[in-house]
Amino acid sequence: MFFDLDRTLWDFETNTEFVFAKLYDKYSLATYFNDIEQFKIIYNKHNDKLWALYREGKIRKEVLRGLRFLNTLGEVGCENSEIAEAMGNDYVKMGPEMTGLFPGTIEVLQYLLPNYKMYIITNGFKEVQYSKVERCGLSPFFLKIITSEDIGIQKPRPEIFGYALSSVNARKEESIMIGDDMEVDIIGAKKFGIDQVWFNPKRLHSENKATFEIDSLIKLKDIF
Repeated sequence: MFFDLDRTLWDFETNTEFVFAKLYDKYSLATYFNDIEQFKIIYNKHNDKLWALYREGKIRKEVLRGLRFLNTLGEVGCENSEIAEAMGNDYVKMGPEMTGLFPGTIEVLQYLLPNYKMYIITNGFKEVQYSKVERCGLSPFFLKIITSEDIGIQKPRPEIFGYALSSVNARKEESIMIGDDMEVDIIGAKKFGIDQVWFNPKRLHSENKATFEIDSLIKLKDIF
């Protein structure tokens, strides 16, 4: 049983809200932005573009960390690479300190633990993801964390799923991928040939269908 981490177990949006608030105050971003919402909108636009390039292997993580903030600040007329670099470092440091999980995370993992071997497959930076798992109390539930950075392959490429299964001696017909991202987690797993659970708390519409779809982690109890 393979889980994604961010936006599946670790509540990325809620945790990031706290981090953004700290950065906004620390770096006096009200000088440049109308409000924190404008900052987040612009940041997310640039972050999404750069993460797409990172998944394609076109930029390194060291570039992504600072450039997403440099581009965000640049859009409002602040061309300060030192601030951008400092914000990038703070963001990576502060993020794992946040411990918010989706409702039902611990309960459902406790339910699954006696009968299933559980692992994490994540595209996040390895030092960040390992820290999140430890700080949030998730370590006891997972036998292994597989990060794209460790093996140099990003989801949704089939090779990362192949590596994950072979590294834990699992078979396709006995495996399932649980994640929030339709393209990265669900379609990636489907193309590789394993079942999927789409965690869709926002009840988004997709033309693509997963083996199972849930809007709450507790509903995994209805499947397993």
